Amino acid sequence: MKVHICAVGRLRGGAERDLIDDYLTRFDRTGRALGLGPANIHEVEDKKGGGMSAEAALLERAIPQGALLCTLDERGKVMSSPDFANVLARWRDDGRSDVAFAIGGADGLDPGLRTQADASLSFGKMVWPHMLVRVMLSEQLYRAASILAGSPYHRV
Repeated sequence: MKVHICAVGRLRGGAERDLIDDYLTRFDRTGRALGLGPANIHEVEDKKGGGMSAEAALLERAIPQGALLCTLDERGKVMSSPDFANVLARWRDDGRSDVAFAIGGADGLDPGLRTQADASLSFGKMVWPHMLVRVMLSEQLYRAASILAGSPYHRV
């Protein structure tokens, strides 16, 4: 199952980019034998300043046709890392070939895009910078693959 991180904004080089690249490389390596991956990042940028609705239109174009859509949103479901791993495994086992995680811009996701989502995930009640959410999601993808592979990376 291919994983797509569809995000508003372009992440330049630096610590966040290094972390994302590291975790997604680990995810691809660990997940390959499990039928997970590769993971790709699709960055979109609303240069005309059209707000959340314009960002949603760009995100919709970045999401592969037929992909399961999971939004990252503070109103989403909070779950443990093992639960997230089980959800990924269930989507894979249900025959989903693509899953797209949508991360909005500074103002969040357009309500219309949120209603189209098959699932919504939250990293807690706090609001996180959208650039940092990419890092957190990348790490959780790697952690999920590690859990499914029986690796000691995740400690309870």
